[in-house]
Amino acid sequence: MIDSRVPKATADPTASRGGRRRRWWPVALLVAPLLVTAGLLLPADPVPVSAPESVPPPAAAPAAVAPAPPISATSATAPQDLLLLPGRVPTKGTGRFTYAAGRGKVLGSAGLLRRFHVAVERGANEDPAVFAAQVEATLGDKRSWIGDGRLRLQRVSGIEQADFTVYLATRDTAGRMCRIGGVNITVNGRPYTSCRATGRVIINLDRWRLSARPYLVAKVPLTIYRQYLINHETGHELGHHHEGCPKPGGPAPVMVQQTLTLRGCVPYAWPRRGNQRFEGPSR
Repeated sequence: MIDSRVPKATADPTASRGGRRRRWWPVALLVAPLLVTAGLLLPADPVPVSAPESVPPPAAAPAAVAPAPPISATSATAPQDLLLLPGRVPTKGTGRFTYAAGRGKVLGSAGLLRRFHVAVERGANEDPAVFAAQVEATLGDKRSWIGDGRLRLQRVSGIEQADFTVYLATRDTAGRMCRIGGVNITVNGRPYTSCRATGRVIINLDRWRLSARPYLVAKVPLTIYRQYLINHETGHELGHHHEGCPKPGGPAPVMVQQTLTLRGCVPYAWPRRGNQRFEGPSR
């Protein structure tokens, strides 16, 4: 569960059994915060947080492992011809998220307005503002879901009401979030793909930085794979389901599971082509 609400305290069923039981409560109240501080009591699920807006610096990597590149525009907006980003990818973050600050412009010219948050896991070594900019650039493209004039999208800050959230999460956290939402993203024993759970578009940091085999084999740049990834998982949130390849050797509809297989098509990142919706057979 991804929820910042604190559960209500539960009454102690033994509280009425005499003063001896009651005298332990002051001690328990003092000890519990110490256990949390020591890392013995951890929240079961990732929790988004809206303050502070900046991501704290990651811990230094072990000397035997090449450190991940620092947070920068380069790490989130890969050069046009780069297939994947070099360096170690964090596999586990804090389980807490920082929202991108501020409000973006309305994307699209007409139709139902749906607002969304963008959040990055702390410890992922990615800048929420840069990630949000790429999400907005993709979803605001006329080749994306707004292109038919029946939908508008707008990113809002973490303190505003939204219809869904786009998360960038480390591999382990993405696996847990997807599993909570009823989706298994594991391949060969590791959380591999991204997913959508109700109200949550969950982008796996491994795929965000390393792309996926079908795109690597086809030598398609990481920037294009990222456009596909955002469009595909957001498409699920908008009610679209997986599709097949309509013509071998032709472009793959965006709702093909292109992270795993192109089904005979070639990579294509957008829901629209030739100024119209581009679809494949239902699966």
